Order: sequence, then structure tokens, then C-alpha cells
Amino acid sequence: MLHPNVNLEGKTILVTGAAGFIGAKLASKLLAEVPECKVIGLDNVNDYYDVSLKEWRLRELARMTGQSGAGRWEFVRGSIADKGLVDDIFGQCHPQVVVNLAAQAGVRYSITHPEAYIESNLVGFFNILEACRHFPVEHLVYASSSSVYGSNQKVPYSVDDRVDNPVSLYAATKKSNELLAHAYSKLYNIPSTGLRFFTVYGPAGRPDMAYFSFTNKLREGKTIEIFNFGNCKRDFTYVDDIVEGVYRVMQRAPEKQDGADGLPLPPYRIYNIGNSAPENLLTFVDILQQELVHAGVLPFDYDFESHKKLVPMQPGDVPVTYADTSALERDTGFRPSTPLRGGLRKFAEWYRNFYLNSHD
Repeated sequence: MLHPNVNLEGKTILVTGAAGFIGAKLASKLLAEVPECKVIGLDNVNDYYDVSLKEWRLRELARMTGQSGAGRWEFVRGSIADKGLVDDIFGQCHPQVVVNLAAQAGVRYSITHPEAYIESNLVGFFNILEACRHFPVEHLVYASSSSVYGSNQKVPYSVDDRVDNPVSLYAATKKSNELLAHAYSKLYNIPSTGLRFFTVYGPAGRPDMAYFSFTNKLREGKTIEIFNFGNCKRDFTYVDDIVEGVYRVMQRAPEKQDGADGLPLPPYRIYNIGNSAPENLLTFVDILQQELVHAGVLPFDYDFESHKKLVPMQPGDVPVTYADTSALERDTGFRPSTPLRGGLRKFAEWYRNFYLNSHD
């Protein structure tokens, strides 16, 4: 196991995408567990999905810090595609650790709105890299995606697999992030680690993700469509497991060292973060509906069978995602452990409280 070489205590940490699902959870963990750190959150709070959910996450962060955390949490509303803003944040705050989670997400949305992915995932990430170049950091951690594996037939997916055949623009931008980060690590000796996330779920998640959209549709009496006639498998990973993995990776930057030619070797790593136990989508839906009934989101006599429809695979989608997480476990000692039922139960309970009860 790699020993931590980045002490987060007392550091200034920039988390982009801080109003997002993973970003807000990570900011919360840092503020709760790292003494005297300052967390700067950056997010443009766009309307890709329900803005009220993003605002709720930000209110929870503000409520959590309160008076005792005054000065330790600062939120900036803006885009990483705004180079002047990014440079100002780095120039004024000098973050020592950067976690770039800001990105335009979603495979299907990239088919109809490609410009959003170029702006955020390419231009925005370039701005972050340039800022890390001119205002050196101890560690840059950034979000990649399991989507980079495309239609790879070999499972489980390993970080040593070739990922040269993306099946969506979203995947192409994430692979581009990895290439850009490698080049900047080599040229400017910036320690960087990319994280390929596998199907993250949990409370306060993204409404465009299957478990969330299924829940909304079932509540409204609509029919849910299960792709590939139910033969998809996903490596569902509970958000707290993802955040714990990110937290451990943040503290373990790739070491700077020179090669035989005297030039720097790129201080660069890639990890998968997944549950390493893919579940069939039909099994997932069955557990979800049970937990929605258990939480009181749906009535006990709900007719699920009449609200399910098996449909073909959608463009840009893949039949299976399955993470080989051995490198992450070897280097950080961490392996995700939240069972699917336990994670979906927490989501269902949160959903009931957020949508069926007052959450202001």
C-alpha cells in the first residue's frame, strides 16, 4: 500500500463541480474530517437537471459549516470554462490540492448537445490544467469515467486495457482528459490522478441516472424502459464508497522522479473506482421497487409489471460495466463495500424525505 504523501490538514482544496452529486459529498467529508482545511467550491449550477437539488446540496454544506466552520467553506458560482475566473481563484487562493469533478455528464445528452461537452469537459479541463501549471499544486485529481472503455468485450475492465474506441462523445471527452493530464504531467511535472467512476448512485444523486428517473416515473404512474431487453449489467457504486476512494487517492500523489534521460517521468496515475460486482438491470429494478415500497415512496400494492417495458439498446450505451479495482485496493487499501440493497434503501429514504416531506 502506498503511504500518504499529501497531508490535507490545513490545506486549501479546490473542488470543482461542488454543487454536484459527488462534489458536494466530497466537500462535506473534507470539512468534517480534515482539521483546519479550507474548501473552495466552484460550480456553475447549470440546469442540466433540477437546479433546486443542486441548491439544496449547497444549503446543506452551508448549514453544516455554520458558525463553527466560518471561513473554511467558500462557494464560487461560475464555470471552469471561464479562464479568467479559474485563474483568479488560483491566483488569489493558491489551492494546494485540486479535485476536478466539474463536467457535463451523460451519454445520451452528448448525442444531442455536443457543444456542452466541448465547453466543459475540454475547454474547462484545459483551463484547470493551465492553472495548475502556472500555480503549482501538490496533486490534481480529476474525474474520468467507465465510459472510456466503450464496447470493450474483456471484463472486468482494467486500467491497462486499451481505450481507443469510444462509443459516445462523452466518453471521447473523458479519454481526452486523461491524455491532456498525461501530457501536462510530463511537460510540467504536475502530479495527477484520473478516476474512472462506475455508475454512481445514492441519496441526492443525479435525476438523469436510471435509479432516480425510474423512481420519478413509477411515482407518476409512467412506464419505465429497461434497455437491452434487461440484459444490461452495471457496476453500481454507492456514492459514499466513491467519495472515500477519492479521499484516499487525494492523499497519495504520484511521486515526481526523473527518467534515465534526466527528464521528468510523468507523475501520473489512473484508477477504476467501482463496486467490482456488476448487477443485472432487472435485479437492480426489482430491489429498487422493493425499497421504494419499504420506504413508503410507493404503495405496497403497486403493479410493477404493468409499468415495465423491455426495449433495445440505446445509441452510445454499453451492455456491461465491470471494474477491476485491484490497483486502487493495492495502493490505498480501499475496496467499495456497500451492498446494492443497502445503498438503494438509503436512496429511497432520502427520496421520501426530500420529495414527500418538507426539505427546506
